[in-house]
Amino acid sequence: MTLVDTHCHLQDAKFSDDREETIARTLAALEWCVVIGDDLPSSRAGLDITRDRIYAAVGVHPYYPETVDDAGIASLRELAAHDRVIAIGEIGLDYHLGGEDVPAQHRAFNRQLELAAELQLPVVIHSRDAADDTLAIMADHCKTVPDIVMHCFSGDASFAERCVVLGCYISFAGNVSFPKAEPLREAARVVPSDRLLVETDAPYLAPQPRRGKRCEPPFVQYTLEAVATARGDDPEVLARQTTENAHRFFRVSSASKPLVD
Repeated sequence: MTLVDTHCHLQDAKFSDDREETIARTLAALEWCVVIGDDLPSSRAGLDITRDRIYAAVGVHPYYPETVDDAGIASLRELAAHDRVIAIGEIGLDYHLGGEDVPAQHRAFNRQLELAAELQLPVVIHSRDAADDTLAIMADHCKTVPDIVMHCFSGDASFAERCVVLGCYISFAGNVSFPKAEPLREAARVVPSDRLLVETDAPYLAPQPRRGKRCEPPFVQYTLEAVATARGDDPEVLARQTTENAHRFFRVSSASKPLVD
């Protein structure tokens, strides 16, 4: 089964003791993967571990909107110039812990979407308890950025359908396999097959067969199997489809090299 982990955090401190061994397991199991930044330090650290078949995305999570000032945007632009950077992310909105910084989150989200449009890089979006505002802001940018993926999708089927109407891809992580995650499985059933991606969000959200363990990129196979079961799809067929989708979304060729427009 050929798979891509479209969203992991191999630079995370949870891999400090065995990062190279984890990378070796990842490259033995997967075609390639994308290491995602969630602030400027983690974006730099992710870029530092890129190599053949490991790419990076750089961005600032909505937890840190105050860092997306002129200097922050300049730093992201500099990082994104590296040839292993293939996306801006993860960026977006998160109201789960409260809404006092909503205006700052909106400014940071908009500025990073503008940067993605400027650089013509696809965007990896984090949205939690902020569906309507996320959609409203994306609607203002979806025609200027190359592509958008809703990472670690956590909404319902209606939200998934609204995202697809805007042209978004939908990526499912290990939580789609949890026993109480039927709303996520319902969402997986309504997403067109050519808009599906799979991920781990490692080291977080280990899928049900490995729940309670540190998540690693090879565990993406369990996410794929859970999505395939929910949809009634053949896992091998869906694996090929999601891998093809990943190549298209991130503009990475079948030889795992960035495509040049």
